[in-house]
Order: sequence, then structure tokens, then C-alpha cells
Amino acid sequence: MKYDFTQNHFALFGLEPAFRIDTAALDQAYRDIQGQVHPDRFADASEAERRMSMQWSTHANEAYQTLKKPASRARYLLQLHGVDALEESNTAMPAEFLMSQMEWREAIGDAKAARDGAALQRLERELKLDVGMLLELLAGQLDDARDDAAAALSVRKLKFMEKLIMEVQDASEALET
Repeated sequence: MKYDFTQNHFALFGLEPAFRIDTAALDQAYRDIQGQVHPDRFADASEAERRMSMQWSTHANEAYQTLKKPASRARYLLQLHGVDALEESNTAMPAEFLMSQMEWREAIGDAKAARDGAALQRLERELKLDVGMLLELLAGQLDDARDDAAAALSVRKLKFMEKLIMEVQDASEALET
């Protein structure tokens, strides 16, 4: 078993580096690789082969999880382009986006205080719609315009939006218990 650990995640699965990917092809390529390298197939192999199998299986799992999720795929593409989205250190956002965030947080707080599960469900649907539009924008920025700076800002926005969705989901779960 000889594999190249230096190839990028897209190459590992035989995909072109892009935000818009064929997820069915990704799933199939992942299953094919796991079929070849899964540690269960090497139970009777030498220690070195079992270790290599484990490393490859782990590498394939990490690569698959990175490419499967749109936000992590975008971060990875930016990384391949030599761009750090600076999610942890650059929290500067356009004023309009920050105002939207404040309005969302206020609506979530109101729904939580009123113990209004229906309002939380509506908020979650609306947030997911906004995330969908942001993902479309991100696809255009990464695949069409190759505007890495704009894409990095969109990735940071996406991180905010994902946190809001988690907050809504946590509030919904709290109401159910």
C-alpha cells in the first residue's frame, strides 16, 4: 500500500479544487478509499502495514470531513490559495452585517424569554436560508471570481451565522427538556 500523504484533499478523492463539488462523487471516492485502506482489511497484516492502514484511514476521514462540509471546504480552499480567513483574530465586519447579527440575537433572546418554540423554529429556518444564500455567494467568490479576500470575509460571516443557528438549536432543545 503506497499512498501520497502530500496530495491535497481534492486530489485524494480525484476532484478538482473547487467550492462546488459533486458530493456523490466525493462520497463514492471516500467509500472506495476506505474499502482499500480500512484497518479491518489489515487485521492479519504486519504491524507496519496495520499502522499505515490506520494512518491512511484517518487521513481519508479527515479529508472527507473537510470537503463534505461547505464551511470547512471553503476554509480549506482558501488555505490552498495561501489565504488565512483569520476567523479567530479578524472579527471586523461590515456595519450592516453587525446590525443584522444584533437583530438576530435580540429575536433569539425574545423567543427564549417567551419560551416560544415556534418562533425559534422560524428563526432557524430563516437563518438557514441566509446561510444558503451566503454559501451561493461564497461559491461565486471562490469558483467564479476567485476573490479570496471577499471569500475570507464570507467565511467569517458564515462562522457567525453557524453560531447563531447553534444558539437557536440549543434554545429549542432547552425548551423541550
